[in-house]
Amino acid sequence: MTIYFSSLASSSKGNCHFITDGQSYLLIDAGLNGKQLEKRLSALNIEPEKITGIIVSHEHRDHVCGVGIMSRRYDIPIYANRGTWEGMLPIISKVDKKNINVFTSDKPFKIGNFDVFPYSISHDANEPVGFCFDNNGVRISIATDLGCINQVILEKVQGSNLVVLESNHDEEMVKVGKYPYFLKRRILSDLGHLSNEVAGNAVLHLFKSNVKNFILGHLSKENNFPELALQTVKSILEENNIVLGKDIFVEVADDNKTSKLYSFEVLEATS
Repeated sequence: MTIYFSSLASSSKGNCHFITDGQSYLLIDAGLNGKQLEKRLSALNIEPEKITGIIVSHEHRDHVCGVGIMSRRYDIPIYANRGTWEGMLPIISKVDKKNINVFTSDKPFKIGNFDVFPYSISHDANEPVGFCFDNNGVRISIATDLGCINQVILEKVQGSNLVVLESNHDEEMVKVGKYPYFLKRRILSDLGHLSNEVAGNAVLHLFKSNVKNFILGHLSKENNFPELALQTVKSILEENNIVLGKDIFVEVADDNKTSKLYSFEVLEATS
């Protein structure tokens, strides 16, 4: 059995990731409109009717604006914790009761062959979480919208086959940019987003736990650009004699198209 993963979009404009083992087809967040989500899935030759669940990290519009329409259009179950449900219902509108599923933060649950671990994160939302998806020895982790990254989070995602890691902004660009002071303060706070430098140091730490594949995500359109995010991470790795493209592989998510389709063979297929 093979696990496939692609980031359909990850930026301050919209976020959605896709993972499947060929039996369960999951979306993590759905922060694009229905037409865009269908287009991105089509690029992977995935019919929307195959989606067996949408798992939501938090209620901000760039993560949920397409959740309701996709659920109603294709009768897709939605999974979110109680705080996120309370925050996103006014945004996603009416959802069939049978498609409302409530999980508990920091407690694993199962969808098909996937063990889903929702772990608490620091962000200015009701009850935000990151996710680890385990399936027969393969682990894919999502770590975005983090105001800060701590040892607990690093331990959750260490050893993953792939980590989607936030690299939202360059601190100097935020400080000298046009955003009002309150917004700059929010971005740079422990309830905001991770900088390129913090992301780079997290990549370095996780590389030491044998994580070799990273997607840098949730880049700000105003306070970052892909080349800068990648170069910042590359510089930190090179200072530690780690060669990008040889020892470690890092891709920057593009909000205009899907990432490459990653594939990982499971250790032991489910009988």
